[in-house]
Amino acid sequence: MAEKILIIEDDTRLARFLELELRHEGYEVEIAYDGRSGLEKALSNNPDLVILDLMLPLLSGIEVLRRIRKVSDMPVIMLTAKDDVSDKVVGLDSGADDYVTKPFAIEELLARIRVALKRRDNSAKRESDIIRAGDLVLNKAKHTVMYKDEEITLSKKEYDLLEYLMENRGIVLTREQILEKVWGYDYFGDTNVTDVYIRYLRAKIDQKYNLSYIKTVRGVGYIFEDGE
Repeated sequence: MAEKILIIEDDTRLARFLELELRHEGYEVEIAYDGRSGLEKALSNNPDLVILDLMLPLLSGIEVLRRIRKVSDMPVIMLTAKDDVSDKVVGLDSGADDYVTKPFAIEELLARIRVALKRRDNSAKRESDIIRAGDLVLNKAKHTVMYKDEEITLSKKEYDLLEYLMENRGIVLTREQILEKVWGYDYFGDTNVTDVYIRYLRAKIDQKYNLSYIKTVRGVGYIFEDGE
């Protein structure tokens, strides 16, 4: 699916030029010619990136950016004729990801767009590696579990079990589901192993920190819930 870029620019000729170039690069493009409609489109249509002029009618680019940042971290590239350092500082401090001054080479803008989108994708990937439940944080990329500032040492099976429970937070999991997921379909050992490892996790997390994340559902299995 093509990534969607919103251009908020009151210069119709420049907006049209950018639209043609971006469509040629394979992006889906939408245009707004003033700050107010641009803000509405940014908040309602959820573009992948916004190209935002600083000087706009109805609502300034800085105000548009500030309002976007209250609810979203979508990449925003400021595009303006102003080349004053103070304007750049205000734009960046307000949450702009990058700042390009007119006149500019389209190749430079396209490169900055690619960088901003890649940075967003990497950030989203890193965040998807994190599972949080209150102050308990499981990092799949690092294979670590932290409670506040303290690392919890787990065996591989303890970690795998906790990850499965946290990924299914709020869902009752049967002992059979847990056994198949964590130990595998071909496991022929003691079927009580699930209960044993639940006790291990409770000892290292719930009991140690006086929490109640892992709860028993009698006759069914276990459920992981925020326990702080």
